[in-house]
Amino acid sequence: MKIKLLLATLGAILLSGCQSDDERPTLVVQRFFGECGAVYGKSIDVGKAETECGIVTTMLNRFAAENPDINVKVNIVAWPGYAQLSAQIAAGDPPDLVTMHQSVISDYQARSLLEPLDEMLADAGITTEMLTPAGQRGTIKDGRLYALPWDTIGRLWHINTALMAEAGLMRNGKPLLPRNPEELIDHARKFKAATGKPYLVQAQVAAPDYLVANLYTYLLAQNAVVFPDARHIRLNTPEARKIVGLYRTLNEEKLTTVAQDFPSATANFVNGGGGIFPTGTWMIGPYEEAARSGTSALKGYAVAPFPQLWGQSAAFVDGHGWVVPKDDRSSAERKAIVRFLSFLARYNSDWTRTGHLPAFNAVLSSSSFTQQPHRRDIATMAATGQQLPGFVQRQSAIQGLIGEELEAAVSGVKPIDRALADAERRVNELLSQI
Repeated sequence: MKIKLLLATLGAILLSGCQSDDERPTLVVQRFFGECGAVYGKSIDVGKAETECGIVTTMLNRFAAENPDINVKVNIVAWPGYAQLSAQIAAGDPPDLVTMHQSVISDYQARSLLEPLDEMLADAGITTEMLTPAGQRGTIKDGRLYALPWDTIGRLWHINTALMAEAGLMRNGKPLLPRNPEELIDHARKFKAATGKPYLVQAQVAAPDYLVANLYTYLLAQNAVVFPDARHIRLNTPEARKIVGLYRTLNEEKLTTVAQDFPSATANFVNGGGGIFPTGTWMIGPYEEAARSGTSALKGYAVAPFPQLWGQSAAFVDGHGWVVPKDDRSSAERKAIVRFLSFLARYNSDWTRTGHLPAFNAVLSSSSFTQQPHRRDIATMAATGQQLPGFVQRQSAIQGLIGEELEAAVSGVKPIDRALADAERRVNELLSQI
């Protein structure tokens, strides 16, 4: 009996020694965007931070400093971190807030793994009307907000204006952009004849999302119904065949670079290897810096949304958002989440230095955004930016399947009809297994 009493006493002492005296609510924030603690680990000056990693790190540092009554814990995950998140949810130990691509939200929302945020956002002073149209499209599922949209990201035409001038494709200091497919081919031929270089620089190898973004953009511009329902895609259509046919012609006539992956295409553009590189909003900063350096072959630089070749102006976009995985939380923990959401809204303007478009209308029209290089040129994407229907799951996997078939089509390995039919079949097989 004395031994048992002694063991019980020792156990109680050890247990009490392991327990934390911190009675503050804990807020676990899980994010990607890289690790840069060596530079920004102690900084709270958000206005001086640069890059995605620097800005988000400094923001989180500042939130912790301004809210000492909250125990803030930050998990930095390798991009994109969804396998880790799924494992945490399965183990019953999800973080409180997570960075998530808007195109991925449906994968979790459809399984009821995310909290609807309408009430929390309202408590944070954030209404739907404050968000840009593109931000709303990316985060509203089944009529409810499932994330605080943080930005809009998409593809732009990054343009070497010095080479465009050499080809006679500048007017009043601005690039002359095509207004239909035939004019694009005409511009590309003139450009190559004048400069000896391809009109387009493209990443067409090991970059399936690249070609898919082109296809989606111009299908959306024509109001094509790409996904008639959650189990089917519609790709083998006259609209899709025309789009893919245009890019195949560019390849056949060597009016674009061929056989380049993304790093090669990026280097080629900076080294003056072609006229236009259709790639992401996040490359504005690096290319603007290269153009201003005086040491780069990129002697002049401009950006523009994809030209209106068919139908109406449209841009296939994605975005980042902050989601809240479902979990049992105390009132204090939920209030901590609300406070963090309100804090994020205050710093959306700083986030636009990454090149991404803001998620808030007030930031979109603010001088802090419009006075940054080239931002006025791309602001329309916050209105024209479109995403796939909210019911479409496994969007990344779908892009991979379509991208493989598009690479085969534009390179001439497969007939266009067959490639689109194969893409349609493979995606439908994937969707049938969800």
